[in-house]
Amino acid sequence: MRLCYACDLIDDPEKIKEYIQYHTQDNTWPEITKSIKDSGIKNMEIYILANRLFMIMEVDETFTIERKQAMDAANPKVQQWEELMWKFQQAPPGAAEGEKWLPMKMIYKLE
Repeated sequence: MRLCYACDLIDDPEKIKEYIQYHTQDNTWPEITKSIKDSGIKNMEIYILANRLFMIMEVDETFTIERKQAMDAANPKVQQWEELMWKFQQAPPGAAEGEKWLPMKMIYKLE
């Protein structure tokens, strides 16, 4: 199954540059990569346009957003990463308090 999410960054070129640096292959914390894989995410890609992020995840049958949230809440390293990322991220329009990555709704598919 494929899931798509959007998030916004603070519209500051220096912060955006630093955020991108944290997400290069050499700078992403290995504990975060392990956490992602352990939750049932088989593949993840994040794209950027100006200060808008778009994430595509391919997940297996064990993945649920509730399970991922519970795993993240119980993992101190993930909590440290999330706190750091909040320095760069901001909630997109329509987000509830504390939300930053919102699920996107597919409106078209070429078949």
